[in-house]
Amino acid sequence: MKVLMLHGVNHNMFGKRDAKQYGTITLDEINANLQAAGKELGAAVDCYQTNHEGAMCERIHQAYFDKVDAVLINAGAWTHYSYAIRDALAVLTCPIVEVHMSNIHAREEFRHKSVFAEIVQGQICGFGAESYVLALRAGVSAAKAA
Repeated sequence: MKVLMLHGVNHNMFGKRDAKQYGTITLDEINANLQAAGKELGAAVDCYQTNHEGAMCERIHQAYFDKVDAVLINAGAWTHYSYAIRDALAVLTCPIVEVHMSNIHAREEFRHKSVFAEIVQGQICGFGAESYVLALRAGVSAAKAA
């Protein structure tokens, strides 16, 4: 089983930005945790991060051609306004799980809306770095059920 983890804008700064919201874990540590959990679940997890919206769309397009079994996405701020990423995700035929470390519904008003909500299998947020492992479990489960 192939799972793609997509990290969005500013996620390369995890461990350096707003510890109250995101803790002190780094992106490399998050990815290592996901890959270890993936092994336990029988899934190879490929992790990708970019600060460029077009590059994110191109990686999503590649996921379609690679026939990944599930996609996990934490698009960061793009979650709330990127119709380009939303439209790229809509091309996928596999389960998509939206994930956030913070509870986006308990933060600023602009973070309450996800433009991806209508096309994702579900949304996991508010559990810190553990949100990623929960999303992986959900994505693997949904892919097996598909």
